[in-house]
Amino acid sequence: MDASERLIESTRELLWERGYVGTSPKVIQERAGAGQGSMYHHFSGKADLARAAIERSAGELRAEAERQLATPGTAVERITAYLRRERDVLKGCPVGRLTQDPDVMADPVLHAPLGETFGWLRDRLAGVLAEGRDRGEFGPELAPAETAATIVAVLQGGYVLAKAAGDTAEFDRAVDGVLALLRRA
Repeated sequence: MDASERLIESTRELLWERGYVGTSPKVIQERAGAGQGSMYHHFSGKADLARAAIERSAGELRAEAERQLATPGTAVERITAYLRRERDVLKGCPVGRLTQDPDVMADPVLHAPLGETFGWLRDRLAGVLAEGRDRGEFGPELAPAETAATIVAVLQGGYVLAKAAGDTAEFDRAVDGVLALLRRA
């Protein structure tokens, strides 16, 4: 991995662990094993590097979701695969966590990938739900866009509940609940 990649990966990890303010250029450089000159050769500063790291995290979240949602199966099976995929629940969502960071949210360049990613996820889930409704897996009253927004909210809320309790069972309980509602639809 070259210095640029090490810097991006280190920043991704640090943003997830510490947030934007807690992620100093010095700490990034130490974790990446890269010097200040290398950092400023590849990036104009901390914000530029953070943008690259956030975009990478957002892209990986979308790619991972697409892997499960694009598989064969019913809508519920595909959504179940996405919701039950392996995650570091107690660390939270690497994208969702950043929405709680006031410095990220105050910078339109940094927070844009967050909104885009959650918009993509809602739209992708809504598409899967609409396919399922059209195939008769759900009743005609199912509202795909609203149901997709609920799934995303439950997922992000599940992270919060698990972190607050220090127990991944809270996340699992939230996922179980939304899946039970989907099966009844």
